[in-house]
Amino acid sequence: MNLREARIDLAAIARNVATLKERVGTPVMSVVKANGYGHGAIESARAVLAGGADWLGVVDTTEALALREAGIDSAVLAWLHAPDAPFSEAIAARVDLGVNYLEQLEAVAASSARSNRAEVHLKVDTGLSRNGASESEWATLFARAAELEFTGRVHVRGIFSHLANAGQAEDRAQVGAFERAISMATDAGLSPDVLHLAATAGAIAVPESRFDLVRIGVGGYGLSPFDDGNSSALGLTPAMELSATIASVKRVPAESGVSYGYSYSTARESTLVLVPLGYADGIPRQASNRAPVSINGVTYRVSGRIAMDQFMVDVGDAPVAVGDRAILFGDPATGVPGASDWAAAADTINYEIVTRIGARVTRRYV
Repeated sequence: MNLREARIDLAAIARNVATLKERVGTPVMSVVKANGYGHGAIESARAVLAGGADWLGVVDTTEALALREAGIDSAVLAWLHAPDAPFSEAIAARVDLGVNYLEQLEAVAASSARSNRAEVHLKVDTGLSRNGASESEWATLFARAAELEFTGRVHVRGIFSHLANAGQAEDRAQVGAFERAISMATDAGLSPDVLHLAATAGAIAVPESRFDLVRIGVGGYGLSPFDDGNSSALGLTPAMELSATIASVKRVPAESGVSYGYSYSTARESTLVLVPLGYADGIPRQASNRAPVSINGVTYRVSGRIAMDQFMVDVGDAPVAVGDRAILFGDPATGVPGASDWAAAADTINYEIVTRIGARVTRRYV
């Protein structure tokens, strides 16, 4: 029995990808960055490919090369790079590279060879104001990319951007900006194979943002990208169930202070149980006294402050024993809290709740 365990349903991941791919009607890139949003990058990559993913997306070349080392041979894009990123190694491993500005394009081209050209996706900033070339830089970037493509150093396989999910009007304005970028790229002589703008939220809510490919991130793991957190309404099944073995049970009198700072005290004689998960495992301290926990089919609240390795739950007079399991979150359809419930308790988003789960938590794949 694992003290701390994240049970990962790989079949659910595969089904989620298949469901979303059918819904959007385009090829999909499943994003497995950040250790597969906390679910395990290698295992998640195999699951999404089984579900019909056409591409894999990661943040950097280190993540991409780890997939290759694991024997995963599908198309993969890495899009965020240090100035000294190992472009040559990535190109040799057939990793597509996101290019965000002119100097980066030159560095990638310098790392390629005529016999092994770099496959690049030019990123344009359409309004998120993060990575990607600004509109004033598009013409120069596209013209130079066309020159390098003519020499055989690079091939512009894609052009992409990212929605801000700031609202329907804002997202549609970004679609318009992306279309301007495509027109400018075409005028410069580029003919990219794939145009991609939308992630899960945009792919569902803004159909005109789908283009040739959509990037499926949190939706592939069964979580809603929308504020309501209702994954079942989208036909998705949360793939991670986080639990821990109750490590201590004690009976305490009324008005007993619990955990640091006594932010919680028992209202009457009661039973306190210790759950061996804390902020060192990625459990948000902000959720103290607020987040739900299911024990033996009953949902309680965290009692007192979440510490580095543990937190307490006041279960009243319930017959809880050492060795019972406390489920922090999983699939709400089974009667347990969801990651979105923890996100609400911590004033954050469900993406962060699953992604931050640490290395001390054993992943068990089913």
